[in-house]
Amino acid sequence: MVRTGSAHVAAGPTLAVVAREAGVSVPTASKVVNGREDVAPETRRRVTEALDRLGYVRRPRFDAVRTSGFIDLVVHALDTSCSGAVLHGVEAAAHDAGLEVVVSAGLPRATGGRPERGWLDKLTARGSSGVLFHLTELTSAQYTWLDQHRIPFVMIDPVLEPPPGVVSVGAANWQGGVTATEHLLALGHDRIAVVAGHQRTMADSARVAGYRSALASAGVRHRPEYVRHAGSDEDLARRRTLELLDLPEPPTALFVCSDRMAHGVYAALAERELSVPDDISVVGFDDLPESRWITPALTTVRQPLSEMAATALRLLVRMMAGDRPESTRTELSTRLVERASTAAPSLACPVSRP
Repeated sequence: MVRTGSAHVAAGPTLAVVAREAGVSVPTASKVVNGREDVAPETRRRVTEALDRLGYVRRPRFDAVRTSGFIDLVVHALDTSCSGAVLHGVEAAAHDAGLEVVVSAGLPRATGGRPERGWLDKLTARGSSGVLFHLTELTSAQYTWLDQHRIPFVMIDPVLEPPPGVVSVGAANWQGGVTATEHLLALGHDRIAVVAGHQRTMADSARVAGYRSALASAGVRHRPEYVRHAGSDEDLARRRTLELLDLPEPPTALFVCSDRMAHGVYAALAERELSVPDDISVVGFDDLPESRWITPALTTVRQPLSEMAATALRLLVRMMAGDRPESTRTELSTRLVERASTAAPSLACPVSRP
């Protein structure tokens, strides 16, 4: 048998025939076969169609039985409690599975947190057996690259809804939004505002939808001016809270879609000399360690980040063995953790104190 450096076996038409059919050079056709990213989308399309049309046989990049013994975990950053919880869950489950974890973080912000150009080529060179992506947004070309190379991967808490067939693990965000809002309604609040992250993200959209559903079920009028988006930024959350306080009829309670943004909300309330929960109640989402440290301790919806990560690792191990999960989406339940930041509404309405 003659071995070559390309990711295919010598069967059917040669790469030269494919290149001629697609109207490209052999090196360019080889880049497409090997999943290189430095190929124009139109060129990639022509070569891929020629490969399929001519029946060119590509060898799977990974062997489902003989794996390398380690997997990659890609996170948006390492200096957050959220990433720490994910890493803890992945490491524990990987230890049980006899796998080692290679962690990549700090992906360039200029590309919206997407893996840098050529990163997937480095993944191939390392020979990783699979990949977990946490809060990472991939391009359509990168999804195609992973699919073409038959690299198993699972998305943990994906930013956007993944393409059909992509396996992901997340929290029951809609139910979490319902639970947070119902808690405030049960305390007697009916002027409840929400400070969400990004409008287009899966988690924030679901949490806001749960908030609206809980209001509707309770017969409470939905006020569009009570929905503000802060892009998961602490300072922007502070500014959005100030805007809510300046409304003619400000809210008596706030549902904040992340504990991190709740810090900005607390700062805005302190700036206006308003007390939590005497003047206004606050519910967060995540149950990060810092939610217990701030004063008053934050009532929040716990999403099980470590459990989500461990579940994703176990799904990845099954996929590495050639198994395919029955469902592409797995959601773990959330629950309310009551602390000191919520109470019945004050008889005196909160006022703006510039």
